Formats: sequence, C-alpha cells, structure tokens
Amino acid sequence: MPKPNPFKPYTPVAEQAALFPERSGNAVNGLDEVGFRRAKHVYWANDPDEIARGALQKWFYTVDPGLPEFGLERAKRQSVIEEPLAPLAAVRKTLSADEWTARLDELRVRSLFDMFGATAFNSNWAYEGVELDFANIIMLGFQHNYDEIRKAPEPQAGVEVMRQYTRAATAAKTVANWLRGLGWDADPLTGPMSGKITMIPPAIASGFGELGKHGSLINPEFGSSFRLSAVLTDAPIPHDSTREHGIDGFCGSCRICEDACPPEAIYPDKKTVRGETKWYVDFDKCIPFFNEHQGCAICIAECPWSRPGIGLNLARKLKRRSQRG
Repeated sequence: MPKPNPFKPYTPVAEQAALFPERSGNAVNGLDEVGFRRAKHVYWANDPDEIARGALQKWFYTVDPGLPEFGLERAKRQSVIEEPLAPLAAVRKTLSADEWTARLDELRVRSLFDMFGATAFNSNWAYEGVELDFANIIMLGFQHNYDEIRKAPEPQAGVEVMRQYTRAATAAKTVANWLRGLGWDADPLTGPMSGKITMIPPAIASGFGELGKHGSLINPEFGSSFRLSAVLTDAPIPHDSTREHGIDGFCGSCRICEDACPPEAIYPDKKTVRGETKWYVDFDKCIPFFNEHQGCAICIAECPWSRPGIGLNLARKLKRRSQRG
C-alpha cells in the first residue's frame, strides 16, 4: 500500500491553467511519434517569448516561495554565466589519456563537481535548429544534499536545487576555461534553461547511469539526486561508455515515484517518444504542480536509489541476481 500523500488530489490553480496553450506539451515532446526527430524546446527557453509555453515559464517566477535564498542563488548563478570565457590559447597542448583523466579527477577531488565522464558528441542531442561543431562532450554531475532535497516540495528543496545549478554553472565555466587555456575550443552548458542540447542522452553515454521511470537519470551512488552540466570541446578527452546496473528493470516493478507524484504525471509503462521507447513523464500534468511550488523534486527525493548508502547496495544485489540467471 502506498503511504498517504498530503498533496493528492491535486488541481492546478485557475490562474495558471488559463495560460496553457491549446497544443499539448507532450505533442511538442514527440509522445507517440514513431519516427526520429530532434527535440524541440517545450519549456525553460532562454527567451520565453519564443515558445508557446512562455507565459507559463514567466508565471513560474511570480510564485513567492518565501525564501530570499532563491533570488540570491539565481543572481549568483547568472553572474557566473555572464563571466566571459578565457581567451583561446594560440598553441594547443596535447595530454595523454591518463593525464586528461587525472586533471579532471583533480577538479572532482576539489569538489568542483562530484562526477564526470565524456563521450563523442552526437549532433542528434542538439535541439532542433541548433548546429554545433564539436567532437566531444564532457558531462559533469553535482549531488544534492539529501537532507535538503528530501524536504521536497518545500522551498528549502528548491533552494538546494538552485545551489547545485550554481555549482554546475561554475564547474562548466571552469573546465571550459581550462581547456581553452590549453588551446582547445570549449563551450560550457548549464541548466535549468534548455540551452543547446538535451543533457540526459550524453550523460547516459558517458556512463552516468540509466533513465528512471520518473524521467531523471539514476546513478547507483547518487540515485537521481543530482544535476548536470556539460562542456562541448574538440579536446581529445578519453571516452567513457554506457553502464547498466539493473536500474531499468528495477523501475519496471517499482511504483514509489508513481505513487508519490501529486499530479500523477509518471506513466507506469514506457512510451514511444520520437522513435525511442523509454520512460516518460506527462509534461502537461507535471508542470502545473512544479510551477506552483517553484520546483518539485518529490520523485527524486522519494526514489529509493536516492537515499544515501542504498543505491550501491541495490546495484550489487541486482548484479548478483542477474549472474544467477
């Protein structure tokens, strides 16, 4: 039996509901489309006036969470984003594969980020209309403080998400500047704005984990309680590869995030989205509750993989089970 949910039943406030455009956000995302196409911006556009749901995006910022930390953290992150990139050195310096990895690991140890990986850049990861000429992509991960994120959907959890986005922006800019100082062009990318690419596919390709039923990545160590940023570059960073931990199968028989979701936006089964069968969250159901709470993160907090010390044990257990056949 699922535990009682104080946020159900949920009905969007009329003021916000009136801002929804006629066309479903799920249609923009490509739900039930059997052919491939690149993703389109449906939300978090850099310029909300360019998308149909721009009024909804603007309405999000009218909600007062009652914590000044929101504004302070947003200003801090924006300041990082607006800092100019370092000049591109005229001469390229080439490192060995071990040296590239060691340098990145030094930054991880200094807590600039908590996880990193790299892979060849696939142009299909770029949003429709965006053309990028880079060979590789470095993915960076930033773990939430679980004691804060578990308060979701209270505003303290939202502030924690903002803190990690600030870290994400800082780290992407730092790594990009380091690469540019070595003579390699680099472009830092960070959320929450959609920006130039969809970040989950390259994170999966870089070995970060598997897509969970709640539409977020699940990593054995961090669960789904982390954020992403990325750096596009031509630097010959050694590539990582996808890794499977039994998470996909686990999600198929787990309903914790489904039951915890106030607007019941999480589908029990995979869907076809732009030619790919995968877990998918109903955008039209999810976004109203998200907006009214200045972010949600309930599914991330409730995911059993996110609880400290649980995920790695789960992964080991699932591996032993798979080996037994």
